[in-house]
Amino acid sequence: MRSIELVFDDATESAITADWSRLAAAGLPSLASHTAPSNRPHMTLAAGGGLLVPDTLEVFRGTLPLDVAFSGVQVFAGGRYKYVLARSVVLSTALAQVHRDLHATIGGAVALTLPGAWTPHVTLARRVTGEQLGRALDLLDLPFEGRIEGARLWDSSTKSVTAL
Repeated sequence: MRSIELVFDDATESAITADWSRLAAAGLPSLASHTAPSNRPHMTLAAGGGLLVPDTLEVFRGTLPLDVAFSGVQVFAGGRYKYVLARSVVLSTALAQVHRDLHATIGGAVALTLPGAWTPHVTLARRVTGEQLGRALDLLDLPFEGRIEGARLWDSSTKSVTAL
């Protein structure tokens, strides 16, 4: 699996990792427990096992950094009786344009990451049970402003990150 992701400035990343820490301190699932060097808050723009990325990807030049608004929390189905807890990202005109321009340049992305189907978010926790959801939501600050500072390519087969 490969993915193209947006990453945040230090202040925004700190706010998101503080969410991870609050969840973990309460004994709840959290990405704080994922200690791989590549694990940092990010927003996936495109993903897929057959993701085709050109050698030169110009779509981010002149568009980043980009201000971003986090509007609250989202819950996605994550398996039988399990959920994914994520920070919701407001789909601004500028962010939607970057997303569309990227998908016009690449191929092989899974349907859920395509324009019109994509839900911009930053994952906070996986495998959250229904019982844990209420407690988790009580711990999270809701809206805040942040900044996207860069983009990267993640390749799970090589466990490598390449700045774009």
